[in-house]
Amino acid sequence: MRVDDVDFELPPELVAQRPAAERDRARLMALPRAPGPTRHLRVSSLPEILPPGALLVVNDTRVIGARLVGRKTSGGGRVELLLVRREGSAEIQLSDGRARRAPIWRARGRASKPFRQGTDIELLRRDAPEPNDPALFARLVGHAPDGLLEVALWTADDASVERALSACGRVPLPPYIKRQPQPDDAERYQTVYARHDGAIAAPTAGLHLTQALLERIESHGCEIAAVTLHVGLATFEPVRADDFDAHVMHAERYHVPDSTVDAVRRARVRRAPVVAVGTTTARALESAADPHAPGLIIGGDGETRLLIQPGYRWQIVDGLFTNFHLARSTLLAMVCSFAGTTQVMGAYRLAVDEGYRFFSYGDAMLLWRAS
Repeated sequence: MRVDDVDFELPPELVAQRPAAERDRARLMALPRAPGPTRHLRVSSLPEILPPGALLVVNDTRVIGARLVGRKTSGGGRVELLLVRREGSAEIQLSDGRARRAPIWRARGRASKPFRQGTDIELLRRDAPEPNDPALFARLVGHAPDGLLEVALWTADDASVERALSACGRVPLPPYIKRQPQPDDAERYQTVYARHDGAIAAPTAGLHLTQALLERIESHGCEIAAVTLHVGLATFEPVRADDFDAHVMHAERYHVPDSTVDAVRRARVRRAPVVAVGTTTARALESAADPHAPGLIIGGDGETRLLIQPGYRWQIVDGLFTNFHLARSTLLAMVCSFAGTTQVMGAYRLAVDEGYRFFSYGDAMLLWRAS
């Protein structure tokens, strides 16, 4: 698919800078399952419009404070790191001669001058922009084949690196949100069912769901299950090629519990649709498809580089609840693959005309698989 095929004009004022006052009061564009009109509703209407018996699958990853700000120990130049994923641990030698076992992360980095092997960085606490007592240290120990930095993290006093990360890490709001994170972003840029640390961006469709809304969905006869896909660069990396076939996806890790395998099997028995909350959930489910049992999934851990675009044959997901995505993105290509490029791009033009809010803190749509 040509990247130009999923391009559209978006007025800047439609890029949501803050979430809706209440999660489930965001607007919802509901596309019909059969020929019929598009409906303009609120997310709170989901229990009434989901088919009876539907299985709703959410992504229960939890966003970590992945954005770190610091300075080089030598020279004091400002540094920003975006942690991407944990990659085991290694022994490092500290400046005082002690050896330390340190967790290794792959990360993106930004500094006034290029990073050199062995560069040490002091990472600053969120609430103390110019401290003399950094909570966490990092060292560039290598460059990964995927272009990311490999950094070791440690504390000066052998305290927990995870605890220090929680003191230093900032909410990794996307760059199209043109403001600094506020205290309430720590809650609002997290789903109410987030359980497993590891995401560097929120599975944003899930931001609309409240515990009360989930209970109403269940009371209407639907079932709810979860997968875990730790949202990483694959989800939001810009496409720089002219064709999606030339775009290289980063790997993202996922886990499918046995309870969700069983829930999908039950949905198939009762002939009910499987509805994914968000594109990350959809990618996890499709990546876990059982090649020997059409319509079913395999449990366990996995790593996916799946790029879904028109021409892909969907195997698991029947319905998709998702936000409005960036133009020329792999996420929009996935949605077009799911519901048809003509219908989806028409819906996006309608969303612009109707003043829907776009991207992470924006509004949502509900679509059904084209075939």
